[in-house]
Amino acid sequence: MERVRDVSELPKAHLHLHFTGSMRSTTLLELADKYGVRLPDALTSGEPPKLRATDERGWFRFQRLYDAARSCLREPEDIQRLVREAAEEDIKDGSGWLEIQVDPTSYAPRLGGLIPALEVILDAVDSAVQDTGLGMRVLVAANRMKHPLDARTLARLAVRYADRGIVGFGLSNDERRGMARDFDRAFAIAREGGLLAAPHGGELTGPASVRDCLDDLHASRIGHGVRAAEDPRLLKRLADRGVTCEVCPASNVALGVYEKAADVPLRTLFEAGVPMALGADDPLLFGSRLAAQYEIARRHHAFTDAELAELARQSIRASAAPENERAKLLAGVDDWLTS
Repeated sequence: MERVRDVSELPKAHLHLHFTGSMRSTTLLELADKYGVRLPDALTSGEPPKLRATDERGWFRFQRLYDAARSCLREPEDIQRLVREAAEEDIKDGSGWLEIQVDPTSYAPRLGGLIPALEVILDAVDSAVQDTGLGMRVLVAANRMKHPLDARTLARLAVRYADRGIVGFGLSNDERRGMARDFDRAFAIAREGGLLAAPHGGELTGPASVRDCLDDLHASRIGHGVRAAEDPRLLKRLADRGVTCEVCPASNVALGVYEKAADVPLRTLFEAGVPMALGADDPLLFGSRLAAQYEIARRHHAFTDAELAELARQSIRASAAPENERAKLLAGVDDWLTS
């Protein structure tokens, strides 16, 4: 019988983790107490909230919980703590490289403005890298619920701070709102500035959302992208272009995209040759972190250790890590598989 290796010891890259959503639930409770914030019961029960965001009311509830958690991040030291703890959790799960996603406009009102907020976040990442040794960078994400001009401002800011650790530009929030093409100029600014394009798509809506990300935003990675499994021609296109889908199985189930973990089309994407990077999305709300996503692949989709190792390699190859970091992580994957 083949030995089952510990997935938390498998070197991997984490490419889909949202800033506030990375918070430990215990940290949220402590910060809420510190600032006298009354949290919704769903965030204080000790269990992941029951969510279903496939309709507008469900998405509104999800956003309300997220906003409540974000309201507890008020001082630079709160940001420092969140980033350091996110790094610590990733290291426990075997991550050697983390790209954390943030919209700094959400934190600007309490941190002195957009530029000061971004600088606080980047300083926190620098400190976390120094304290923990984890390779860590930032992906700035625009909010598709806001005006495309706001996205252009963010793209210019992200390019301006590319030498401080910003590696990519994304587009998040409800993909049922706004057309991808409305944000094409923002993504052009980001790409021209050397940033990778990684918009969300193919989660709450179908394959057309993924195609729009490819055609209009020239995405090199897709946040989620799982609904591409419904279109064989689109799968082939993703595979041929080597566009990585940042797949978050626990999130897909928690938000009602799929009824159960076995329904998430991991095997379909994998066998079609579509590169994947498994991600935790928002552990605060979905209750599981990075290693648990690999356990889902093993338990519910019968991924062998060799296949899990290939998933880890795909995440590393899709990252913005320097070549020497990639080589080190890829060698670690081989060591895990032969140990």
